[in-house]
Amino acid sequence: MDAMSPTTSIAHAHTSGLVDLAKEFDETKVSPGILGFLVFAALGLAVWMLLKSMNRHIVKVDFDERGDGGTAERS
Repeated sequence: MDAMSPTTSIAHAHTSGLVDLAKEFDETKVSPGILGFLVFAALGLAVWMLLKSMNRHIVKVDFDERGDGGTAERS
């Protein structure tokens, strides 16, 4: 019987491929750049605008808590 099962050999082959990629990785060539900054800034602006809008809508809510289970009289 082999010492390595088929799934172990596949995992080993996958891991060795990752090790090869890690050896080729050059930190000086990889950066988010201006596009990454712009995307991050746009997401931050969108979240700020959504929170501001949500705050305005929450302020407009007129909540009237009733003790009778929430049923109102209809005329």
